[in-house]
Amino acid sequence: MGSFADKLAAQSPAFQRAYLGSLAPSLVKSGNLEKYYQTLTDFDFLVAKLNHPEFGVQPLIEDYDLIDELTELDHTEDNLAKVKILKLIQGTLQLSAHVVAVDKTQLVSQLQGRLLDKKISEIQALLTQAKQQTTVPWFSTFTPNLTPPGGNLIRTLTGGHSNLVTAVVVTPDGQRVISASGDSTLKVWQLQTGEQLLTLTGHSRWVTAVVVTPDGQRVISASGDKTLKMWHLQTGKKLLTLTGHSDSVNAVAVTPDGQRVISASSDGTLKVWYLQTGEELLSLIGHNDSIRAVAVTPDGQRVISASSDGTLKVWHLQTGEELLSLTGHSDSIKAIVVTCDGQRVISASGDKTLKVWHLQTGEELLTLTGHSNLVNAVAVTPNGQRAISASSDGTLKVWHLQTGEELLTLTGHSNPVRAVAFTPNGQRVISGSSDGTLKVWRLQTGEELLSPDKERVISASSDGMLKEGRLQTREQLLSLRGHSNPVRAVTVSPDGQRVISASSDGMLKVWHLQTGEEILSFRGHSKSVSAVAVTPNGQRIISASHDHTLKVWHLKTGKELLTLTGHSNLVRAVAITPDGQKVISASDDSTVKVWHIETGEQLLTLRGHTDLVTAVAVTPDGQRVISASNDKTLKVWHLQKGEVIANFTGDYPFYGCAVAPNGVTIVAGDASGKVHFLQLENMTEE
Repeated sequence: MGSFADKLAAQSPAFQRAYLGSLAPSLVKSGNLEKYYQTLTDFDFLVAKLNHPEFGVQPLIEDYDLIDELTELDHTEDNLAKVKILKLIQGTLQLSAHVVAVDKTQLVSQLQGRLLDKKISEIQALLTQAKQQTTVPWFSTFTPNLTPPGGNLIRTLTGGHSNLVTAVVVTPDGQRVISASGDSTLKVWQLQTGEQLLTLTGHSRWVTAVVVTPDGQRVISASGDKTLKMWHLQTGKKLLTLTGHSDSVNAVAVTPDGQRVISASSDGTLKVWYLQTGEELLSLIGHNDSIRAVAVTPDGQRVISASSDGTLKVWHLQTGEELLSLTGHSDSIKAIVVTCDGQRVISASGDKTLKVWHLQTGEELLTLTGHSNLVNAVAVTPNGQRAISASSDGTLKVWHLQTGEELLTLTGHSNPVRAVAFTPNGQRVISGSSDGTLKVWRLQTGEELLSPDKERVISASSDGMLKEGRLQTREQLLSLRGHSNPVRAVTVSPDGQRVISASSDGMLKVWHLQTGEEILSFRGHSKSVSAVAVTPNGQRIISASHDHTLKVWHLKTGKELLTLTGHSNLVRAVAITPDGQKVISASDDSTVKVWHIETGEQLLTLRGHTDLVTAVAVTPDGQRVISASNDKTLKVWHLQKGEVIANFTGDYPFYGCAVAPNGVTIVAGDASGKVHFLQLENMTEE
């Protein structure tokens, strides 16, 4: 670090704590705005506050909130430009908070990945300072490769749920978010800081839905364990358990007066409960399949339910009488919401559409199309002008409710989006996904395999065929027919003479690349083969399979030489060290394993990923392994020691990675379709 860090390190811990905590506020209070600006664009200050045990990323972010005071004091053009720069840095820290909070060494790669394209001298100076003063191994990027600040996404809330997020709701004061999950828990989050405040445990199966009472004091949850539970929001104490349904409770709503709760169940009924005592008041029967969603009109007089039978029904809450049945969807209805004026209901369906209905007449007013997969959730702005939908296609869409126009598509989740909610002011959206994360969005924004000769490519297909083509002319040279099941993996021998293919039926085939002749066919795996590799000397094949094993085969005879067992889930990828002595495998059990190819001995298990490992690559010197994972990280491992050398966290799951001949340039592809060009910095030879 530079002089700032050196001087600070020379002071006592008490001085450091007081200085870092008061520096930014005192500068603004004294009117020393230039010094405030210089401090908050100094990489040394960022690192010092981030690394201090009593501060961290959130207190650092809050130092930038003083920008508002700076704006009020001085409206000159120069000052407004500085405000923009500080907002960019703060926005980057917010977007990366979930990463640097657990791995501070990624600060520089996160800054670079989000700000590299900002052609602003102060920003580029910050990135240069960060690169020069970082001494630990890290990933630098050749191009911007992470979500930039200033867009719709504000921050990601992670580290909470261990399973998919099924529902989210915002408290009436807009300060807290409650999320429900497949891990059987609910979590309470501070919306502004992303801090996890409480975990509510008590359900024995998935928590499917959650609602907050109008006074913001109580939370009611619905679960696959057939019960509803009421919780005190401040303390997390369980107040009531409501039992009566004979199957999973899928949805819950509360009346505007906070006195009654309506639950919807897979048993085909709705139940109305008195919230103070837990007494069951009514049971509404009429749907002929599971009821997936329920809502109450703002006047508290009617209940709307939606079912897997493709219909919506409107009920009189006092009498339980069925008033209307709305038909039009061609698949199960997943979610519904009523506009604030009580005049319209919006339904979201497995038929990939949303429909807007007139609640008095049952007339279908609009059909909203645009999602490419089922729509799981829908919310409406407090003014009733816009709706936002969440889909299994991984996106959220914002719609104009008068015209049906699609206004905006929000991308950032890497898995189906299961839940969505607005803050009371309608300015922010919170979404929950099958990837176990929540994201906070700003609704409005002003910015927004080759063969050795390098000329031919071999492709594999689900129709069981392989095709060879010439890259320059796009001429198809051969069509290799023989597999009766989808081809899952293909590789070429080092001499470029043979192709090895693997199929979902566990079969491997060896082909002559010049003639297309099938040379060998052999099977040993009991399930689909997901990956194949050939040793550098061209003598052996290593296959990886869904049966949790790897097998070593003699390439010329097809004889099975070894079976490598140890993974507890399917093996997804395999690589071989340049000396041909070790095999590296990647599995859905979240581990990477290193094996001795001659003996089959398991040499190392590399643990650190929190989700399935999708790909592995070995550096040309055979000293390091790069792994890619569904947990959105790339990791570099020291192959001898089994230690992580460097991490990089992206915005989406990584599906593949490769290492260039120089051993430090990494190319990785993610679930969004983006290709990342990264370079390992500060790598020392050992």
